[in-house]
Order: sequence, then C-alpha cells, then structure tokens
Amino acid sequence: MQTITSTGNATSYSVGTALDDLSLVHACKQGDVNAFDQIVKCYDNKLFRVAQHITHNREDAEDAVQDAFLKAFRNLSSFQEKSQFSTWLFRIAVNQSLMKLRKNRYRREVPIEQDSEQPTAFRPLEVADWAPNPEQVYGAFELRNILRSQLQQLLPSLRVAFILRDIEGLSSEETAEVLDTTVDAVKTRLWRARLKLRQLLTRYFRVGMTRTEMSSAERGQTGTTDNSTF
Repeated sequence: MQTITSTGNATSYSVGTALDDLSLVHACKQGDVNAFDQIVKCYDNKLFRVAQHITHNREDAEDAVQDAFLKAFRNLSSFQEKSQFSTWLFRIAVNQSLMKLRKNRYRREVPIEQDSEQPTAFRPLEVADWAPNPEQVYGAFELRNILRSQLQQLLPSLRVAFILRDIEGLSSEETAEVLDTTVDAVKTRLWRARLKLRQLLTRYFRVGMTRTEMSSAERGQTGTTDNSTF
C-alpha cells in the first residue's frame, strides 16, 4: 500500500485506504448494501474506541457507534467527497458520542464547536519541552487505565482533540476536519489537554508515591522493633 507524506503540513494518509473507501461509497450510493457492510467492518473498532474514550461507558459507546453508522448510511448522499470519507465518518461518530454523553449526564456539556481560546494562546515550545508527554505515558500498557480515567476529567472539547490527535494518530489537519474547526484551534485544545493531563497525572503519581513511602516507612519501623526484641 502506497503512503504519501506531506512534510509541509505534517499530513500523512493512506492513498490505498482512501481509494477503497471511495469505491465502497460509490457502490453504496448505487444501492449496494454489502458495500456498506464492508465500511462497517473496516471502521467499527476504530469508532468504538473513540466513542468509549468519550463516553467512558461500553454500552453508550456501542449505541453511539450504531447511531453513527445509521446516520452515515441515511446521509451518504450528502457526502460530497471534498474530504476523506474517514474524516466525515469520524465527525459523525464524535458528535453522536458527545450527544450520548450530554444526555446521560443530565446536564449541558460544553459543545465541541464552542472554543473560547484564541489561536495566539497556543505555545508549542512548552509542549515540546514536556517529559514525559501524556501521549507517551499512554503508550505504556500498564498505565493505560490510569490515563483513561484521567481523560474523563477533561472538558469534552479538549478530550476529543487529545483522543483523535494523540491516541488515534490523526494529523492536526485531519483532526480539524473532524471537529469542523481550524488547525490553530486544534493545537490550542491539544496544548490545554496535555497540560491538564500532565497536572492530573503528576498529582496522581505524587499521591501514589506518598502512600508507597509511608508504607515503606511503616515496614521499616516494624522491622526495627522486631530486631530490637530479638
């Protein structure tokens, strides 16, 4: 499979996958239901992973993905092929997941479209100086559950940007298309998400280390007492 990378805008995508998607989309528009079944098989796991990170609930994620595929099928004629099909499908899944999240929490969440921060707030040098970055922590298998729980502390707009960019590996441009926003807005949300996660994880591990040190100290005191007895 041929891969083309554009260094200028840091965008990387699979040409083969994009062409396969378009072929399936064209077949679907001509009434081939089996072609849409192939689309579902291709994207089911990817969309479920995103939905579960957003909703933090397996049943809600399954419902969101099912609703997303149903909406995509019903509105396939509106896909004008100006962007990648995967981007269009991800956008539907993200929106369905956020709707599920708002509905089940019985309160109004911050819409993904609303973003009060200005592009000038983005400071890439500070992000580059972090060590380790939250996305690097996520790569460690034993810490995935920890980060997954901390992700729920983020505003939905920040959480989704982090999930798409740092977990799913979409480029800033692809993420911006999914969220229907600018690249600068994505970078700002991503910076804020990484900063918040860094704070949450630092606090988490500091508490964990304190408990471990206290436990070690108690064991040490016990050992000293036992030695003096003998």
